Amino acid sequence: MAKIALVTDTNSSLPADLARKSGITLVPIHIQFGEETYITGQDIDDTKLFEIIDATNKLPTTAAPSPEAFRKAFEETLSQGSDEIICICCSSKASATYNAALVAAEQFPEGQISVFDSLQLSLAEGFQVLEAEKMIQAGEKREAIIAHLEDWRPKIHVFAALPTLKYLVMGGRMGRLTAGLANTLNIKPVLTTMDGKLELLEKVRTWRKARERLVELASNCTAGKSVQQLGLVHVNNKEGALALHKMLSKTLDYSAEPLVAEFTPGLSVHAGSGVIGFVVVTH
Repeated sequence: MAKIALVTDTNSSLPADLARKSGITLVPIHIQFGEETYITGQDIDDTKLFEIIDATNKLPTTAAPSPEAFRKAFEETLSQGSDEIICICCSSKASATYNAALVAAEQFPEGQISVFDSLQLSLAEGFQVLEAEKMIQAGEKREAIIAHLEDWRPKIHVFAALPTLKYLVMGGRMGRLTAGLANTLNIKPVLTTMDGKLELLEKVRTWRKARERLVELASNCTAGKSVQQLGLVHVNNKEGALALHKMLSKTLDYSAEPLVAEFTPGLSVHAGSGVIGFVVVTH
């Protein structure tokens, strides 16, 4: 039986220790502050990211891994004894990561590497990687895993809330005048993924109501279904994510310990510090 390995990018929000334990290779997103380049998971995390942003009052740019970075990751993974690779990438609608992996895969024997577009971000991508890992452990073939992920992908739901508009203004996603009015009204944006992108779903007044709205959304998307997996994501706000979990636990029928993860810099820069959210997989 062919030995299958998994490769993904750091936008999957999978904690590095969990990835190592599961034998998952993480290819990092790069963060660029002027002439300085930082590598997610190596010399920058969410904490350092916003320390630099707040000190410089500037947002960095992000760069998808290059085809060469994926080629090296594939080569190293295969050299460690794997016969095949499944590479699960963050949404092609939001990043060039998927296309870079496709280019890299072409440099290997045809059919040896499957590159899969998660059409998701953060743990909504990461859970697809973990689902593939579970199937590999169960002895499933690569083609069956890819087919399963295609069916499984629409069952993943992600929602998040922003406590501040500061970083949306810095990134040009919201005008200062609009943000000033929104701040006066204490508006808090609620985000979700739509068509493979992180998008504004609605605006809610007060942080308390924003968190309550997240719970409502969780209840709505799980109505009449069982909860297969639950994850909490945050940007420098683990305490807030855990508090959200307490609220969700009163609504969702899910007793297992949820995975709690940082959003990671490649995504956090587009939302802002303080974000909390959840990813739920229904069945």
